[in-house]
Amino acid sequence: MESRHLFTFLVVVEAGSFTRAAQKLDYAQSSITAQIQALESELGQPLFNRIGKRITLTDAGRRLLPYAQEISKMHAMAENALRSQSGIGGSLKIGGPESLAAFRLPGIIREYRERYPQVEMILKPGFCWDLREMIRSGEVDLAFLLQPEQDDKDLHIETLVQEEMALVAPVNHRLVHLAAVEPSDLKEETILHTETGCSYRMLFEQHLNAHGVYPDPKLEFWSIEAIKQCVMAGLGISFLPLVTVQKELAEGTLARLNWDDESQRVATQVAYHRKKWKSPALEAFMETVRKHASGWQRQGVHG
Repeated sequence: MESRHLFTFLVVVEAGSFTRAAQKLDYAQSSITAQIQALESELGQPLFNRIGKRITLTDAGRRLLPYAQEISKMHAMAENALRSQSGIGGSLKIGGPESLAAFRLPGIIREYRERYPQVEMILKPGFCWDLREMIRSGEVDLAFLLQPEQDDKDLHIETLVQEEMALVAPVNHRLVHLAAVEPSDLKEETILHTETGCSYRMLFEQHLNAHGVYPDPKLEFWSIEAIKQCVMAGLGISFLPLVTVQKELAEGTLARLNWDDESQRVATQVAYHRKKWKSPALEAFMETVRKHASGWQRQGVHG
């Protein structure tokens, strides 16, 4: 039983004739007649007595009327719920690297959860290349990426903000007072890295290698927080997004070296599959993301 046929039935009852119902709905009268006949055929009973130009409800029509009214009411309520902010529900699976999950996403997620508490949010960590595959496979609905800007035939990728990078060291490090730190100055340094696969780690290593510098030893860590603590403890230096170390730089627990990061910068991006249907929950999330990204850009200082 099609809801549009029931809606037409209600309009005919209210209008009192097929002709006036057609005028009200801006349909051809033949369309009104065809819909009522289809409904009568499905129910196996006539719904109207047609006596001359007058129509009246049959007993079957009178019994159908309250159910048609209730169905029409529920249909309208369902549409309103899906269109209203308070009615947005469902789930969102979001991927992102640790550096963004810890330093860019909390404000976005907090605001989104306050506005749309019925949406279930699932966060999945990963490196940028892994996250791209997770989008393609449908494992996540969208992902935040931290990498150089590049196109992808399968993904819609939107740049949110260019990230400044920082080479950080203990506050009493020998390189702190140099006017400019060059790759050759790092030959004997211990570099504390994020795990293999991190985009900005690869850019940093490529830059050093291009200048004939292959630092050894290197230490790999599972989290940026662990790296910062070890740099403060004097175990080495590290190359990290500025947003991840702003607090420590402001407090004076880490020092930023005078390093030219121009060729090693990455962008914070958000990506989803080009063919993915954007649910109301996803559309609302993207609006929240863009609002926060606009704030990051206006600040001029990331974070």
